[in-house]
Amino acid sequence: MEEIRIDKYLWAIRAFKTRTDATEACKGGKVKVGTVNAKPSRAVAPGEVITVRKGVATYTYKVLQLVDHRLGAKLVPDYVENLTPQEELDKLHAPVETFFVTRDRGAGRPTKKERRAMEQMWDLLDVE
Repeated sequence: MEEIRIDKYLWAIRAFKTRTDATEACKGGKVKVGTVNAKPSRAVAPGEVITVRKGVATYTYKVLQLVDHRLGAKLVPDYVENLTPQEELDKLHAPVETFFVTRDRGAGRPTKKERRAMEQMWDLLDVE
């Protein structure tokens, strides 16, 4: 085997769940070989360093051997060396900040339950 497409290789080494995901990542500029963005059809060779940006982390792999079929997880280290720095892996476990703020009771618009209670109160006041 002399060459293989980078999208197929990334799928085979389990960097992506599907080959379509690998292709879309290449098209989206999330995959680089060296410092150059890789198209999905780019051939990959042993010794090349591939950088993949997934979410907040950037993974770095060194191609050891070529493979054209999906590997079992235990066999992946024979074909690719994971050079991802520990700082990048730590980003995966960083606490997630949310933009949702809790509303104090009585501040802002009433909830549906609060509005129904207010309507019942107004109905009682109108009767008397």
